[in-house]
Amino acid sequence: MEYVNLGKSGIKVSIIGLGAWQASGKTWGADVEDENIVKAIRRAYELGINFIDTAEAYGNGHSEEVVGKAVKEIGRENLVIATKVHGAHLRYNELLKAAEHSLKRLGIKEIDLYQVHWPDPWEQIPLKHTMRAMEQLYKEGKIRAIGVSNFAVRDLEEARKHLSVTDIVSNQVRYNMLQREIEEEVLPYCKRESISIIAWSPIAQGALTGKYNISNKPSDDVRRGNKLFSDYNLREISKLIPVLEKIAKARNKTVAQVALNWLLREGNVIPIPGAKNPRQAEENAGVADWRLTSQELKEIEDALSKISLDYF
Repeated sequence: MEYVNLGKSGIKVSIIGLGAWQASGKTWGADVEDENIVKAIRRAYELGINFIDTAEAYGNGHSEEVVGKAVKEIGRENLVIATKVHGAHLRYNELLKAAEHSLKRLGIKEIDLYQVHWPDPWEQIPLKHTMRAMEQLYKEGKIRAIGVSNFAVRDLEEARKHLSVTDIVSNQVRYNMLQREIEEEVLPYCKRESISIIAWSPIAQGALTGKYNISNKPSDDVRRGNKLFSDYNLREISKLIPVLEKIAKARNKTVAQVALNWLLREGNVIPIPGAKNPRQAEENAGVADWRLTSQELKEIEDALSKISLDYF
């Protein structure tokens, strides 16, 4: 397994992490079982993955509780734990309380990476209050590093100017080869500022696995309404899958592994695919220690240039 720095924090994390959104109960499908999620985290750790991401919003804290069970089994010192404060808890006192609740659910005394899940567009809480609370937690030793999620460059700049003793080390955003909006502004800014990109939905919620098509769509609550799985978009994505399958076969890898490895070409991107079971954790770990060649990247780019997705 390869390890990289999480921003300028000095925290070393595996080049691929594990996202625990799936541990939200049954929203990701009837086949999701807490016990299997714990086994997946344990298997990921055995294969070198030490970075686990969750959030209080996932299953109203249930995901944090499941991750907490895994931490107890594996040992706190062996994992880097990231979680996120809900976008509705960004007032100073509310954020401090939210952190305490997350610590309790996780069964730990210090969160390695505490992230603002999304900027607040409804209550309009000034980021200066939110960042003041985050920095207070940092000063108290309850968190090791501050991160954000789903922040545009303007939000990042606003948040950073309200920190005085530390800086933002990461921005967790949606990023995969089908959804590349961050490449215009967010990715260049974060690379320049040494802010790690944590990529959520790195295989486009499964659209980049080759598993789904017009006659076989995901039926779980999370993906049922995702326009990525419309008939039109699935037809467009089907133009790409044969290219990924060809590369996967030549590499003795899976289509999902090729899609995940594509993200590593940028250098400061840490994908966090989910895993419902140990087998998926093993597949995720197989993304490390190799890179797509320039020719393979060109083949993928050529195929992507022929795709036009529609979210209307």
